Amino acid sequence: MAANAASYTVKEGESFWSISHKFDVSLSNLQIANNRSGSLLYAGEMISIPNDISYEDKQLMAQLVHAEAKGEPYAGKVAVATVILNRVDSNKFPDTVEGVVYEREGGHYAFTPVKNGAINQPAGAESMKAVNEAIAFKGQGQGSLYFYNPEISTSDWIFSRDVTVTIGNHRFAK
Repeated sequence: MAANAASYTVKEGESFWSISHKFDVSLSNLQIANNRSGSLLYAGEMISIPNDISYEDKQLMAQLVHAEAKGEPYAGKVAVATVILNRVDSNKFPDTVEGVVYEREGGHYAFTPVKNGAINQPAGAESMKAVNEAIAFKGQGQGSLYFYNPEISTSDWIFSRDVTVTIGNHRFAK
């Protein structure tokens, strides 16, 4: 399921709370997607409604974030979740969260925690928060499709990718 945003015109008497319930998205994700912290809305105003991802897919993403970015700064956790969403939206990768997370190419898993079983560890609240933030800010990143730790990466191919940002021990790339 792609995580894009849809536009919505606010009607008289609606609030972020009522709209979040109408579209079954979290209040915080709705506010983040619209760069707002308060509750003030005007009738006729156009806002973005982030398409929500199923709880199961969020949980799977959070488990991968936890396994891949344990000990990394919070921004790195958000960036790892963003890579998953970017891959879902890219025609180079499977079009579901589960498909991206469990993808195998040439007999190798795309993500080490899937291979070594770390994906099966429970994710903490911070990992889930990072996933929700990545969903809410969908499309506002730098389009990273890959991430790696240059200190432990063994693939020469990954070093040929254009680096978009470095956060903690990870480099994110296109």
